[in-house]
Amino acid sequence: MDETSAGLVFDVSIPSDNAQVVFIARHMLDQLGFDKTRQYLIASAVSELSTNIIRYGKKGIIILKKISNANQTGFEVTARDNGPGMPDIQKALKENYSTGNGLGLGLPSVRRIMDEFEIWSKPGQGTRIIARKWML
Repeated sequence: MDETSAGLVFDVSIPSDNAQVVFIARHMLDQLGFDKTRQYLIASAVSELSTNIIRYGKKGIIILKKISNANQTGFEVTARDNGPGMPDIQKALKENYSTGNGLGLGLPSVRRIMDEFEIWSKPGQGTRIIARKWML
């Protein structure tokens, strides 16, 4: 884990990396004042993004950070890898679609849980996802 002005940066390549990211995310969410239910939901989204890096990209980074604008404070997670990328992002965001052995619920769940969700992916160039959750 490295701390920069961009947030806390984690290298992710093995399951124990995912556990560390989720633990720190929960701590950050608690410090930001998210209630326990929202902490669990957002941590689940973070876990899904981290797990996808391990499963499909083999290695990458997760960045966790506090964000704010003029009206609110929130939490942002960025997931980035240089893996195979997604040939069809719209398909990947559909319920029950999976290129692996999963249920195909991960990315659609992340998009539902978080308030903002951005995804960029190109075959052979990897994937980058940024998701944000704002305080109520």
